[in-house]
Amino acid sequence: MSLLPAPLRIPDFRAFVTARLASTMAQMAMVIVIGWQVYDIARETMGVNAAALRLGFIGVVQFVPLFALTLVSGHVADKFDRRWVGRAAIALELFCAGALGAVALADEMTLTHLYVIAALLGVARAFAGPALGALAPNIVPRDILPNAIALSSVAWQTGTIVGPALGGYLYVVSPATAYLGSAFLFGASLLLLFLVKTPALPDAGEEAPDPWGRIKRGLTYVRQNKLVLGAITLDLFAVLLAGATALLPIFARDILQTGPEGLGHLRAAPAIGATLTAAFFAIRPLKTNVGTKMLWAVVVFGGATIVFGLSRNMWLSLIMLAILGAADMFSVYVRQSLIQLYTPDAMRGRVGAVSTLAISASNELGEAESGFLAALIGPVAAVVVGGVGAILTVGIWARRFPELRLARNFDPPDPDK
Repeated sequence: MSLLPAPLRIPDFRAFVTARLASTMAQMAMVIVIGWQVYDIARETMGVNAAALRLGFIGVVQFVPLFALTLVSGHVADKFDRRWVGRAAIALELFCAGALGAVALADEMTLTHLYVIAALLGVARAFAGPALGALAPNIVPRDILPNAIALSSVAWQTGTIVGPALGGYLYVVSPATAYLGSAFLFGASLLLLFLVKTPALPDAGEEAPDPWGRIKRGLTYVRQNKLVLGAITLDLFAVLLAGATALLPIFARDILQTGPEGLGHLRAAPAIGATLTAAFFAIRPLKTNVGTKMLWAVVVFGGATIVFGLSRNMWLSLIMLAILGAADMFSVYVRQSLIQLYTPDAMRGRVGAVSTLAISASNELGEAESGFLAALIGPVAAVVVGGVGAILTVGIWARRFPELRLARNFDPPDPDK
């Protein structure tokens, strides 16, 4: 008998989940390296607060195209073969990584190069998120769908934590190495997606005939399903406020004074926490009181953020970041599983697009908010205030969306009811 979890015994799912891990690692490596270069270039000619403002602009230029394309990308993921949508998006990301690698090799990097490529990455992620997020349910039987979604979520979240750490370490070698390493991962992801043979066409039974009608139906579903809406918006506001990782270049260079090597260590710390949490869930999947535990995980996330912001000791900072990463993995594992399992397949692309928008808002706009707030009140105060805000958000959401507290398990609703 195979010791692999049931979904991983399916070749198409193995290829998919590995592709998603590789592409997410590459995306997040690009994010941290672009952020470091923006801050490093800016600091050559301006002070900390002004450079922090330039760092905040990176979040804006990535978020604007994603925001503009969210409704379209969700419709596309629910209308066309999700494999091809994902392949096209990753091909664009591969181009972005290769372009920055070439510019870095020529030693001609400017803020303009970084902002333009960041915007193109926002376009690619707008389409990749909904398509790949909704792909897993199309390639596994329904009886193992909860496990498949959990594994897909773990792959995605592991990539979001491990990728920046990898980017930080590769940047120590050279900026070009970091970008070309991301290009390699994007290329591997693209090849793996071509190994997925199962057609990934969503069910089409409930569809309105016109695209705008389909889009409206997806938005209406999110608004009316309080569990899905609460889960999506909890992450949006908690991570939007507690954006400690967005300011790591500032902490590495000017507060802890560890340089790019230290940045790699700081980005690796959340990866360690997240990986250990993912390994634990692989052995002992969460089964009871999932909603309440998710809320407490966000509280821990906010608390670790506060202590990190106040820390001046490298080891304490690393420990807090590891706890932060573990809590984030816990929260995402529960949230993504609930969203996927409580959403009909025909609308997973559109709901996934809204979720992707919220994730991007919390990440990219969180970077912008953190950068702007750091420019206004300083990076330490910005991180501490953000951690407090995340904890307050949990209290508000627990009362506003009791469905989150009442979510006991991951059993998907009966599609016939």
